[in-house]
Amino acid sequence: MRDFACPNCGQQLAFENSVCLSCSSPLGFSLADIALVVIGAPPSTGSGDPTSGVVDASRFRLCDNLHVAQCNWLVAVPEQGSEPAAQASNGNSTGNGIPVLCESCRLTRTRPNDLDAAGLAAFAEAEAAKRRLIVELTELGLPIVGRDRDPDRGLAFDLLTSASGKVITGHKNGVITLDLAEANDPHREQLRIEMDEPYRTLFGHFRHEIGHYYYMVLVTTDEAAQRFRDLFGDPDADYQAALNRHYSEGAPAGWESAYVSSYATMHASEDWAETFAHYLHIRDTLDTAAAFGIAPAGASLDRPQVGRAGFDKIIDLWLPLAWSLNMVNRSMGHPDLYPFVLPDPVLDKMRLAHDLCATPTR
Repeated sequence: MRDFACPNCGQQLAFENSVCLSCSSPLGFSLADIALVVIGAPPSTGSGDPTSGVVDASRFRLCDNLHVAQCNWLVAVPEQGSEPAAQASNGNSTGNGIPVLCESCRLTRTRPNDLDAAGLAAFAEAEAAKRRLIVELTELGLPIVGRDRDPDRGLAFDLLTSASGKVITGHKNGVITLDLAEANDPHREQLRIEMDEPYRTLFGHFRHEIGHYYYMVLVTTDEAAQRFRDLFGDPDADYQAALNRHYSEGAPAGWESAYVSSYATMHASEDWAETFAHYLHIRDTLDTAAAFGIAPAGASLDRPQVGRAGFDKIIDLWLPLAWSLNMVNRSMGHPDLYPFVLPDPVLDKMRLAHDLCATPTR
């Protein structure tokens, strides 16, 4: 994630800001520019100049999920008489009652109802994490195809609360289901301890589940499928049998030498999703560290590292950064920020994710 600043006064800002903390300019996030821009009158030098950092308030405003999801992303103001596609998520709306949602919010198919205060609070946290995910996927150049364009395999999110019934976090044919209870710190920490996980976050769930989605999208050639089998095993092995075995017997002895987590040992598809999530963890943390001068500028997504040498450079940058961040956490009395080891077999798997992400969009 980049370092953001107000285009009007230069005040340093967070990704989530919708108002400048210094000059009070109204702000919106533009996914096309990966930048916060001022929503105001067109620049005097002419409207539509993307370098001005100002967009015309008569043409752009904030997403209608501003309040329900704390969304600060820009949307185009619908032209008079236009009919935007209906969405499951709602908030303010156009005159015809249909909300106008941003690129991230449009992907959400289901959310808690308006009377579920606790569910909506968790929903807002989940949407904040999802927006960060969408930015990272966009900067990596990965295709994001919604259900409106591909009804059978397009990407969609069902963000549900288990307070009103059982919810199983997972992925199926492009639909990612997330239990919003994961936004509750005590609940998530209890599960982390019970499942003997060193790391469990809401953002991590999104990155893991999106890995399942991109297996469908990226592993499409015979060459990619063979590389996958060589590294991860059989993706078509009986999943339920693997699940039962994992929870009855646990991870095999010595798993640390070939897997990034104990859960990755359960099935080839879970190994891929865990590996893909860690690739996203590493890329985004490096990008953020570079933006704030903690890591070399070459770590930024502004200068994408491609090919075999590119992946090697990412890891060469990551290992000392991860070590230093862990030491900083320890100095504050916290557990390691990145409590994982990356043995060579894991790096080989991660290299496949890197290579597939660098493949031009089909």
